[in-house]
Amino acid sequence: MAHRVTLIPGDGTGPELTEATRRVLEATGVEFEWDVQYAGTDVMDQNDGNPLPDHVLDAIRETGVALKGPITTPVGGGFRSVNVGLRKALDLYGQVRPCKSYPGVRSRFEDVDLMIVRENTEDLYAGIEYEQGTDEAQELIGWINDHGGTLRHSDAGISIKPLSVSGTRRVVQFAFDYARRNGRRKVTAVHKANIMKFTDGLYLRVAQEVATENLDIEFDERIVDNMCMQLVQRPEEYDLLVCPNLYGDILSDLCAGMIGGLGMAPGGNFGEDIAIFEPTHGSAPKYAGQNKVNPMAQMLSAVMMLRYLEEGAAADRVETAVAEVIREGKSVTYDMKPSRDDPTAVGTSQVADAIIEKLGVAVA
Repeated sequence: MAHRVTLIPGDGTGPELTEATRRVLEATGVEFEWDVQYAGTDVMDQNDGNPLPDHVLDAIRETGVALKGPITTPVGGGFRSVNVGLRKALDLYGQVRPCKSYPGVRSRFEDVDLMIVRENTEDLYAGIEYEQGTDEAQELIGWINDHGGTLRHSDAGISIKPLSVSGTRRVVQFAFDYARRNGRRKVTAVHKANIMKFTDGLYLRVAQEVATENLDIEFDERIVDNMCMQLVQRPEEYDLLVCPNLYGDILSDLCAGMIGGLGMAPGGNFGEDIAIFEPTHGSAPKYAGQNKVNPMAQMLSAVMMLRYLEEGAAADRVETAVAEVIREGKSVTYDMKPSRDDPTAVGTSQVADAIIEKLGVAVA
């Protein structure tokens, strides 16, 4: 039976990446029934300025699984991130970002194989913000001052950082379950409990409690700044990191840098009955329509999706094909060549062709 999957092309370079990835997935022989839905800057005019229409959310709820291309997020203004909107609307509380070295990728590190599990719905990304100078911000500052807090400067914008027992418990348990399913040996909780006693302190306490219920998996904990140093000095000592939202975002980019950059960084977002798979990188709108950008992160996200759909053999075949194309270094995009102006670099579509050929399928 075909797998029903919502396909969201995204914007910028997203449509090129998702099309290349769709072709690779179909070359595995696994059957898909694609429900194509559109979100992002390209649909705002048709949806009263909304980049994430309700019918897209309804479609994902119906299929339960989506493959999504990158979508542009304005910096400093405009609409909030579509990615954050999806995670909140669908309660996709657990994000997984694998960071794995592949021979042939230029990097200062070798043999990195880490997973970041990031809580997706709380922390500073919850979107509870008060703009500087507004009545609400001034009222909150007054309340803080009246209840024993102090702000050095009253002309402040304020973001609130909620970390709950229930939110922490479910993401840490998810991390242990994911570690168990994927043969991981250790879970490390990342925090700043030495400074933020009532938020990160809660996070650490609950993580330790959950660890006592999962004694078949090793557990330890690290302060986030020390964790950054540890990762660049001794990455082999770590396996799966479970983090609050902000730290998970930062550490996943750090680890992506260790494996060659965001072009090699896939991701998946998981709820109770819904999962969305997408690359970690952005939409690179300046390259849109140029058949130029690296599709590897999108394709490795599709590998994660295949495993979620219990198509493990197909997932292994695609990952092996991707790794072989990278190792050979011929049919790769400009960013994976020794020189970024290498004339032998190929385009997004040609990378897909090379991977499909490795799967033993003739390219039309």
